[in-house]
Amino acid sequence: MAKKPKKSAASGGTPATVALTAAGTAFTVHAYDHDPASASYGEEAAEALGVRPDRVFKTLVADVDGELTVAIVPVAGQLDLKALAAAVGAKRATMADPAAAERTTGYVRGGISPLGQRKRLRTVLDASASAHATICVSAGRRGLEVELSPSDLASLTAAVLAPIGRA
Repeated sequence: MAKKPKKSAASGGTPATVALTAAGTAFTVHAYDHDPASASYGEEAAEALGVRPDRVFKTLVADVDGELTVAIVPVAGQLDLKALAAAVGAKRATMADPAAAERTTGYVRGGISPLGQRKRLRTVLDASASAHATICVSAGRRGLEVELSPSDLASLTAAVLAPIGRA
């Protein structure tokens, strides 16, 4: 993986790519033509990039005992809300209101990145990520993914690794 040249958000980069560059993290940006009619942003990304769906991770925002929490799970599966709550020592988790997720992260649905968010949220990364040398997550815009090592993603987001995904 080669590091992309420095970009500011104003010059076409996103807050996610700017954060990665500022941290000195190795990453690769993958762009594709997003189809607004696509039923699943993550599956569309996997197909467009020719990457197995278990290596492309979606960023979901949940309300966990009243606190917004980021869950990063493979697009090939679903988020297990009970497992997410357990991973952070909480009792209950539900999907967050989409408007609250967008407002808090600074990204639009389908383009929410776990990196460079407006407000840093508690983050849980599905443990299956550690089985891969690199994974892809949203780079902060529909049609734009960033590939990086799971350990770098976990470090940059202060993520807890836990089995929160299900097939």
